[in-house]
Amino acid sequence: MTDSLPPIQTTARDDAVLKALAGFVRQEALGPGEKLPTERILAERLKVSRNTVREALTRWEGLGLVERRQGSGTYLKAAVSPDMLHMPLTLAGGNDFAGLMRTLEIRRALEAEAAALCAVRAGKAEIAEIERKLDIMEEAFHARAGMSSEEDWEFHQSIYRASGNPLFEQIISAMHELFHRFWEHPLGVRDFGHASFPYHRTIFDCIAAHDPEGARAEALKLIATVEDDLKRGAANLKLSDRR
Repeated sequence: MTDSLPPIQTTARDDAVLKALAGFVRQEALGPGEKLPTERILAERLKVSRNTVREALTRWEGLGLVERRQGSGTYLKAAVSPDMLHMPLTLAGGNDFAGLMRTLEIRRALEAEAAALCAVRAGKAEIAEIERKLDIMEEAFHARAGMSSEEDWEFHQSIYRASGNPLFEQIISAMHELFHRFWEHPLGVRDFGHASFPYHRTIFDCIAAHDPEGARAEALKLIATVEDDLKRGAANLKLSDRR
């Protein structure tokens, strides 16, 4: 499989490695979930050091394009192509109310549109996968008294994947750390996010019914409950400061 990867003859090593890897992925028709060759094999075919390959894969990992699994290898998480634009993303978030609200505004725009597109574009297999992730999330929520952050994340990721636009998943993956702050009891709210729980099911129902406006509306309702939780937490902190 790796014989088709041409050696690099350019001084722009980093970008050349990324383009060569992307060309190889497309030529071999590798899709999300499939395993890449080892760093050693890639380095041999590219005629570069393993460290150069490792750095290139690290850039892809930062963009949410690949996942490195300890003891298993490197796997594609999203579609790639040689003409991709690699954008370094530095985000100023913050765990205070203002920082969380800025992040929530971005999340509102992305999740609502992704849900609507998913309702239009998702096929039977994608809808079945979203429902599977939802069932896992709901089971975890009930079993662990609302502690289902990873399962919740995977549910939303399944919607991004089925939106038909790989940029959604790539952007969200790059914002993973910022978004996960919403599942870490921000502002001291112990039941943060619990009010959003039923809207995961209603979003799915609209997606399954191929109702884009309904899916968008339910996603906005979910985000509204998160905003209410943030405001509740901020108000509680103010009361505590006055005491």
